[in-house]
Amino acid sequence: MMGLILFLYVRNIFVRRKKLKNSVPDTYKPLLQEHVRYYQQLDEADKERFNSKVARFLKRTTIEGVGTEVEPLDRVLVAASAIIPIFGFKDWEYFNLTNVILYPDTFNESYQYEGNRRNILGMVGSGSLNGQMVLSRSALREGFSNVTDKNNTAIHEFVHLLDKSDGYVDGMPRHLLEHSYSIPWMKLVHQTIQQMAAGHTDINPYGATNEGEFFAVISEYFFERPDLLAEKHPELYTMLTKIFQQDPAANHQHPETSF
Repeated sequence: MMGLILFLYVRNIFVRRKKLKNSVPDTYKPLLQEHVRYYQQLDEADKERFNSKVARFLKRTTIEGVGTEVEPLDRVLVAASAIIPIFGFKDWEYFNLTNVILYPDTFNESYQYEGNRRNILGMVGSGSLNGQMVLSRSALREGFSNVTDKNNTAIHEFVHLLDKSDGYVDGMPRHLLEHSYSIPWMKLVHQTIQQMAAGHTDINPYGATNEGEFFAVISEYFFERPDLLAEKHPELYTMLTKIFQQDPAANHQHPETSF
């Protein structure tokens, strides 16, 4: 962890003096069209709005690699992961994020990406690493290349940031959820977690860890397979459309490969 903190300190000295010239890849629009299914299904007006948000995010956020090279596709996928959850909000900014750091693959709780006990794919920093996000580069790409699963590590972490915008990662995004929906939402969360603990659901069991992880896991499902979530968990789907102010199943095309 100390190595990562030192890296961030040294990097900040240079980055804050000179903005990275390649922060917005020239090819970001065709990369979005080729690799991001969510983007492919937008109409032309929404694609332009998405493009604008991606470019703004990339200009405001430093994305760097530790032990791996950051390619234009990686920048575009990080930005897409950030924009997808907030696309229903007109002026949302990730005020609680300054840096995204890509590791080659899994890492441990001390942010080491070599050695044993490496099982973490993504993490939102806290304490001395507040404002930082660490992602596995391989998991970032896998989240967009597999169109039949319900998982997307980067979206998961950005949902944590949304949840954290009120100061707590607790599964209750108070800035996004109208007060009248708060009690019904948490009741539904706890009810579903009980079903998950009993093995009676297709939701990733990691979501049963706590309310914050449930919100991030079910949000992955919502954006990756909205059609399936709407079919299997209509109450959750309806509540998430209110939270994110989006209805992704409305224009969703079924993946060519089934489960």
